[in-house]
Amino acid sequence: MKPLILVVEDNLDLLYNINLLLESNNYKPIIAKNGKDALHKLSEIEEVPDIIISDIMMPQMDGYEFFRAISNNPRWNTIPFIFLSARTTPKDIRFGKLLGADDYLTKPFNEKDLLAIISGRIARNKRVNALNSKIDEAFSTTNIEMKAPSDRQREFNICLFLAFWDDRFGPELNRYFPEEKIFPIPLDNIVNQLFNVVTSMYGHSKITKAEGVLLDIKNLNNRGYLFFDSYPDKNERFGEKQYMIAAIAPSINYFHTLEIKEIFIDLSEKIKKRINWDIEKYWKQIYDLMILDPIELE
Repeated sequence: MKPLILVVEDNLDLLYNINLLLESNNYKPIIAKNGKDALHKLSEIEEVPDIIISDIMMPQMDGYEFFRAISNNPRWNTIPFIFLSARTTPKDIRFGKLLGADDYLTKPFNEKDLLAIISGRIARNKRVNALNSKIDEAFSTTNIEMKAPSDRQREFNICLFLAFWDDRFGPELNRYFPEEKIFPIPLDNIVNQLFNVVTSMYGHSKITKAEGVLLDIKNLNNRGYLFFDSYPDKNERFGEKQYMIAAIAPSINYFHTLEIKEIFIDLSEKIKKRINWDIEKYWKQIYDLMILDPIELE
């Protein structure tokens, strides 16, 4: 099946050219003239696009507003999103990436660059989808069902934890918050499943190069954002002590992941330098991020 790509652009000549480019490279494009038109077309199709490419300056609904709508929709908010824009100042590019878009390509663009970005994002998305399938399989044996949490319960279902890899015992839960039980199966079981699934896909030699990974954990009605890192340790079989920092919550979107990653990078530096850190403080940062409204668009 050809990868499905949604292209949103108000310049009809450019839209036509991108459409031809994608068709000639074995992609299946869907085209829209602005964000409002794109949302309408998305609602009419059953298939979820593999990638969205969108201009920014458009009538009726611009690219920022469209991206916000996509990011707040659970069905669409894991679709890789690429801004394609004539807005080329560093401030514009930083803002586009701050929102959480996967890439920002400026006009005029090189066709090979666009095709390379598309190919790379589709390949990464396939790996994430494969991880999701393995996670579904891993958790399916538990035969658990969870109801979607109410708004009042939502804060208690945000969990932050740290797990280290032990050569003898595998993944070991090190710290977590909140401490009260919030899942129908033990958290160390969840940690074990997540850590093992990701290492089975990437291998220990590449696990810390996996970047942040946003996954669906359907059996828990939650999403997890996993971040892997390590520090040198000659006593370990891999020559390094590997660990996973993760947040699990009912809803995590691309607006959240970029900021969560920055929080995790800061936390990871403290772990590497053996600096004392307060897990509740970091949980509170994620909690505040999750309950606040998404970034106000300029």
